[in-house]
Amino acid sequence: MFTIPWYKLFTPLALLKLIQFRNKLREKNLHDTSQLPNKDELPKPVPSADNRHLVSRTADGSFNDLEHPEMGMVGTRLGRNVPLKDAKFDETNLLKPNPRVVSQVLLARDTFHPATILNLHAASWIQFQTHDWFSHGDSKPPDQPNNKYEIPLPEGDPWPQEHRPLAVRKTLDDPTRQENQQNPPTFINKVTHWWDASQIYGSDQATIDRLRSHVDGKMVISEDGFLPLNEKDGIDDVGFPGTWWVGLSLLHTLFVKEHNAICDALKHDYPDWKDEKLFDHARLINAALLAKIHTVEWTPAILPHPATTIAMNTNWWGLLGRDFKKMIGRIGEGEVLSGIIGSSTDHHTAPYSLTEEFVSVYRMHPLIPDELEFYSHSKGKFVVKKEFREVFGKKTRDFMKEVAMPDLLYSFGISYPGAITLHNYPHFLRQLVKDDGEVFDLAAVDILRDRERGVPRYNRFREIIGRGRVKSFEEITSNKQWAKELREVYNNDIDSVDLMVGLFAEDLPDGFGFSDTAFRVFILMASRRLKSDRFFTKDYRAEIYTQLGLDWIENNSFITVLRRHHPELAPAFIGVENGFQPWHKL
Repeated sequence: MFTIPWYKLFTPLALLKLIQFRNKLREKNLHDTSQLPNKDELPKPVPSADNRHLVSRTADGSFNDLEHPEMGMVGTRLGRNVPLKDAKFDETNLLKPNPRVVSQVLLARDTFHPATILNLHAASWIQFQTHDWFSHGDSKPPDQPNNKYEIPLPEGDPWPQEHRPLAVRKTLDDPTRQENQQNPPTFINKVTHWWDASQIYGSDQATIDRLRSHVDGKMVISEDGFLPLNEKDGIDDVGFPGTWWVGLSLLHTLFVKEHNAICDALKHDYPDWKDEKLFDHARLINAALLAKIHTVEWTPAILPHPATTIAMNTNWWGLLGRDFKKMIGRIGEGEVLSGIIGSSTDHHTAPYSLTEEFVSVYRMHPLIPDELEFYSHSKGKFVVKKEFREVFGKKTRDFMKEVAMPDLLYSFGISYPGAITLHNYPHFLRQLVKDDGEVFDLAAVDILRDRERGVPRYNRFREIIGRGRVKSFEEITSNKQWAKELREVYNNDIDSVDLMVGLFAEDLPDGFGFSDTAFRVFILMASRRLKSDRFFTKDYRAEIYTQLGLDWIENNSFITVLRRHHPELAPAFIGVENGFQPWHKL
């Protein structure tokens, strides 16, 4: 029977559908891996002697849930959005079809396909955010036995001879795991699971202490506006460096400046506060501001549908809206009328954790262009054109000294990222040369990682999250050439299509920046990251944040942050309501 897709319904009906989707996903698609048999290597939370952990975010993410203080902390397992019986490591099919062939035939960029609804800050923003949420850590070290997979190279493959074989180091083992072939694969999150800006501050006390000035709560930043340089890595010294490039550096620098501005405001209102208290409050406020920007700005920018815009605003302010909540306050502890923010905490059907499937749907590397053009923010004059590899890794800082910070920010604001589709994976990332000399095809690695970590393939995944299976390649995509290529690469077996490939191939809802299937996981996990966190729910109050802090979060946006630290960019914001949409060209 023909069913009208939710995104083609009138907005009130579409919104109702989204609420129904979320409720069903909360019931059926949260699965706990922490209860699987484990060893004694589990992390053990340590309370602070002065009870600071009760009113501030801890370095390792412990004590967010006071009854289960280990929940969501560093060193705990990533959960699942699929039943554990479906999270299988199928070694016999690990290299079927060949990930390198998938990369070459289906993913390789044929020409740059832009996402014209967005600017390039949207691309760096999502990498900036995912570094806060999850990390499997570095791969198995080279000196460990059986530490890698070797991907066979097809005949005539242009992969450089000096970098053969095409080897991919395995994901680090879960040290807490008791080996049992019947249990699904489990992996450890090397950063906190919480939305706590750990990519800025770090997920351990030593990192936080290194990045702080220890004066008036502030973070270290130089007089010329740069973050300290990590001499070992040759890149900005931050809480989580990841794969470094100019886009990340811009956002890290901007929100360290914002942290320090919050400290100045707090110091003005609370002159007797010491360094520690100023830091704790500034971090709380900064992290919440980042969460708000992602919820009500980045998400509506990449998913510009009336129902999704309302849904994201409802997550933050409720159906009664921002103005009502600001004037009247909350109506009860529920989330529908007055939003998740300030509501009661609820983990729903499983202890809080981020999930392997959440990691999978955020594989959005096509957003990255292979070339970037830079312009003057004052006159719009062309400055320089660079290949991505020239603004990457250790080359980032030298380039940022070559082009002024306002020009960099402006150029990202007027440039497009790539569309998240097949045939748009950056060339640079398909032969990625890291600063340590390791070379790999990141597109092939993305495919391999989902298989290694037991993420179901596309058709089964659709079924599990309630979208239903497809019976033909033409049901995935209306692009006849793509359907033909999918059929050939996957040997006419629709059930073997990899999740990422299916997500990239799907026909998108009108105006959407990524697929409806990926969006279903987003519906679930976007609200879960808020609803499970006491600092966004029952402890989102003036007694914890200060009224200044709540007002700061309420009254600021990506554009106001940019304008505060770079007022010279104001002309580029003329007529721009959302900082992740294309800015005004000068």
